[in-house]
Amino acid sequence: MTRHAPIRTELRFLLNGVPVSLSEVAPDATLLDYLRLERALRGTKEGCAEGDCGACTVLVGRLFAGELVYETVNACIRFMGSLDGCHVVTIEHLQGRDGALHPVQQAMVDFHGSQCGFCTPGFVMSLYALWMRDPQPGNSAIEKALQGNLCRCTGYESIVRAAQAVSRYGAPGEDVLAGERSAVTSQLVAFQDGLRVEIATGSGKLKVPTSVDDFASILEAEPKATIVAGSTDVGLWVTKHMRDISPVVFIGGLNELKKISEDETSLTIGAGVTYSEAFARLSARIPAMGALIDRIGGEQVRNMGTIGGNIANGSPIGDMPPALIALGATLTLRKGESRRTVLLEEYFIAYGKQDRKPGEFVETLTVPVPVEGTYFAVHKVTKRRDEDITAALGAFFLKLGSDGMVETVRIAYGGMAATPKRARAVEAALTGKAWNGDAVDAALANYADDFTPLSDMRASAEYRMLVAKNLLRRFYAETQGGSEPLQVSRKALA
Repeated sequence: MTRHAPIRTELRFLLNGVPVSLSEVAPDATLLDYLRLERALRGTKEGCAEGDCGACTVLVGRLFAGELVYETVNACIRFMGSLDGCHVVTIEHLQGRDGALHPVQQAMVDFHGSQCGFCTPGFVMSLYALWMRDPQPGNSAIEKALQGNLCRCTGYESIVRAAQAVSRYGAPGEDVLAGERSAVTSQLVAFQDGLRVEIATGSGKLKVPTSVDDFASILEAEPKATIVAGSTDVGLWVTKHMRDISPVVFIGGLNELKKISEDETSLTIGAGVTYSEAFARLSARIPAMGALIDRIGGEQVRNMGTIGGNIANGSPIGDMPPALIALGATLTLRKGESRRTVLLEEYFIAYGKQDRKPGEFVETLTVPVPVEGTYFAVHKVTKRRDEDITAALGAFFLKLGSDGMVETVRIAYGGMAATPKRARAVEAALTGKAWNGDAVDAALANYADDFTPLSDMRASAEYRMLVAKNLLRRFYAETQGGSEPLQVSRKALA
């Protein structure tokens, strides 16, 4: 095993352009608490403390492949230990020319985008990020950017009008972040000293590895450490359940885990790749996956949450596993310098239990790409369309023989069992049969052999079972073609 690098005992990052060094940081300290309690930057608000309302939205800039990239994140569930080498931008850093309001702020004023004002800073920061990457956004892009921001006052129409008008007040090239880009990039490069960060306090200890090899070494020595990539789930362990997560290893800055490679038959995705980072490549090769990612959390959650974390966590309502199981995906698990590959569906053993040995971690995911002549679809059912947790999710892969008979079918669900699970009895009832409505209807009775869903706040057992059956019917209808859409999309309404 490669020996780990020398150690630094402080976090270093930029806050609104000012260098910060912290040698006393609790492993569960959040960015929101630091901003409000330690720095008196109270424009960043706490609304939900679970990454749902967006009132705490800030920008975090980091270097990726030499480029400075800014993304919106939820400060309420973003841990301080994840910020080493980053640039944190809060609403206090926004400014227009000659002391005037920033273009986003002025547009919000002129188009009456704020009433009580509590959520306004979060909306401004989300629109700020959108404006910098797309100065003339359409309604679809605006709605997507605001999925993770909730407002109880305005009804959103005025906020959308403000978003459409921002470029009337200025251009992104004139913005303060554009002017600082070269200096900020140089500072972040200087922060990259190749040292592992270790900080111990009375509240526990945190570590930030300098490489994947270093991470593997840490986890071998401390197999019970909490691994934090995006913290979209672990953040709630702290803010909602008050769990002690020490010791913590923060891996979100390991660019080695953020690689995506592809060939004619598959994509290989590093465990640290976020939903946002995976979106373009996945949606280009497997369009149904792009539509699914668009409905996972809001923009802030997609910018933080990782595909590998969603799998490693093993939640029965995780959105990615059923779709990946239906595609036949495999995992590469690593411990020290040893690796093994398992089918994703075999990784999930029971509720809260996965096939991951002490000191082992998910390193990569390999996803087969459906070939021409096969069918793949994934559908998520929730109480509200955007930024909601799954009640039931169905994923379907189908290959027909030249005679129209079902040659291969994989059907996987989330929310129907203690783990993401295949409907094997239903699959068996369909395999070798003609792919038609009668065969589908006959297979529905087999759902009772595959699933015994639970009732909870999201859905009753009866509803989940009915939805699961209807999603198979829907998949069959989709394979029959037709000009009428089975779902209204944002693009259709734009």
